[in-house]
Amino acid sequence: MASIYDSLVHQKVNVYRPGEVEYERSVAASNLVYRFSRPSYVVQPAHASEVQIIVQEAQAEGLRLTIKGGGHSYAGFSTANDGILLDLVKMNDVHLDIAKETVTMQGGAQWGHVYKRLVNGQHDGYVVNGGRCPTVGISGFTLGGGLGPFTRSFGMGCDTVESATIVNAKGELVTATSFQHKDLFWALRGAGGGNFGILVKMKMKVKKLHDSKVVAGRYTWYPKLSDSKKPDPEVARTLMTNFMVAMQDFYKAQWSNEMTIDSSWLCELEKTDAETPIGVRFLVYYNGTEPKFQEEIKKKSGATFPSEDLMERSIEEPSTLFLHETLVAQWSEEIQKSFPANKTFNFYTSFCFDERADFNSITKIIRDKMLDFRTKFKGEKGLLQVTWIHSGGEAENVPSDQTAVYWRGARFHTYIMIQWEEKFLGKRMMGFLKEFEEILRPESIEGVAKYINFADARLHEPTEEGLPLPGKSYFGKNITKLQKVKADVDKHDFFRWSQSIQPEPRKRKADEVKLIDLVAGQQWVDLGKDVTRLTTEGTGGVFALTDLGF
Repeated sequence: MASIYDSLVHQKVNVYRPGEVEYERSVAASNLVYRFSRPSYVVQPAHASEVQIIVQEAQAEGLRLTIKGGGHSYAGFSTANDGILLDLVKMNDVHLDIAKETVTMQGGAQWGHVYKRLVNGQHDGYVVNGGRCPTVGISGFTLGGGLGPFTRSFGMGCDTVESATIVNAKGELVTATSFQHKDLFWALRGAGGGNFGILVKMKMKVKKLHDSKVVAGRYTWYPKLSDSKKPDPEVARTLMTNFMVAMQDFYKAQWSNEMTIDSSWLCELEKTDAETPIGVRFLVYYNGTEPKFQEEIKKKSGATFPSEDLMERSIEEPSTLFLHETLVAQWSEEIQKSFPANKTFNFYTSFCFDERADFNSITKIIRDKMLDFRTKFKGEKGLLQVTWIHSGGEAENVPSDQTAVYWRGARFHTYIMIQWEEKFLGKRMMGFLKEFEEILRPESIEGVAKYINFADARLHEPTEEGLPLPGKSYFGKNITKLQKVKADVDKHDFFRWSQSIQPEPRKRKADEVKLIDLVAGQQWVDLGKDVTRLTTEGTGGVFALTDLGF
């Protein structure tokens, strides 16, 4: 493999080997499940032409390419055990044309880079239909569909894409729009991550808010679910009932398209207060003014819902201040989880709930499993989190065959995250997650629906119909057309990974996806030697929010 290294150096492409600072920065993982992922080389192209060179060289040498944008893949798809890790970190230019209401971004940009252009230009009243978390990459977010703070007002992120330029498996630059390479353009919007090429440039529409202001807030509710001073079972039952009714009414409410309220159920093992074993964090984004926001909250939330607390902690502010400050604060926990300084193991699974879902049953299942989690792992350090990302609205109004995003009817895209610190807990935690998912799975649309940007690393078995389960779960009936597009643009399956779209269905090898105790173990075997990750201090602090200008 020395030949490809020498060739890339000769062509002035940034290429790094193990032990070099830039290599260690790129491979450092925020999830300990993937702590031993060590590719042979890391490349950091600065221009699209260099991406072309890398693809051509990798093809010639028969080497696998893994693409890294923001590095937020829940299933570790931006990590690599072999071959070349192509890190787009140096390709982060953003050009905002407010007169034409468009923004053009390089493939390695993060949403913080994009929002910075709106903030610095003082463009109040304008937003890009991007991610909630500013450290998320624009590529993975949009190519997977894209659920943003204003999805209910403007549709998914991919619905505002005007053009996408990729480097394909032949090393060619291809620009896809609604007028040229139309099938590729269709596929890139919702299923484009790592399947058809490497995104090097994308143009999106800039959207206009109803007003120059946004109402945003955050409130964490710890309802009392028992009362130690009054051990009467009837009192405890009433307290629990009030909480459950509040949450069930909340999920059933017909919110306006201007209103987006995310919610995360939290069971923190280190929180030992038996009276409040479960918390719920609400994040609010309202496309309108505070009086209208408060009017809707009062009208549509139930009597037992903490509406006054939520309104008190939500403020009206200019949209640029929201992007610069409030959005970062709202997602501070998720931002911290994305840094290599994070020292936890994390696993995820996801669901898509539409308006037909039995929210009474779903909330009872979540409540019971959270109480069970606290009992089974008493005395340990860990977190069980169930996050409901509020969707629907304009995203729901787009036909499911207009882009690759099939589960358009989802009112909530929901994921379970289980987190722990001690390695020995892995099997028990994974067993708990599997049990939880099996109980909740029938409530997801068609009993299978998942969101690709909340990927589940365990999906790998083919279905009875012969379709790969990841394909059916993520893309529904659109998987058939996606396979045809794949056969057209990458018939030799150069861009492949454990859950990628294949030109034709194939049974995946049993070792392509492993549970927690095997994932890191296989990385260790592939590595073949002891490796110590650099600390974040040793990488020059590249993981600080200040790198995005926030």
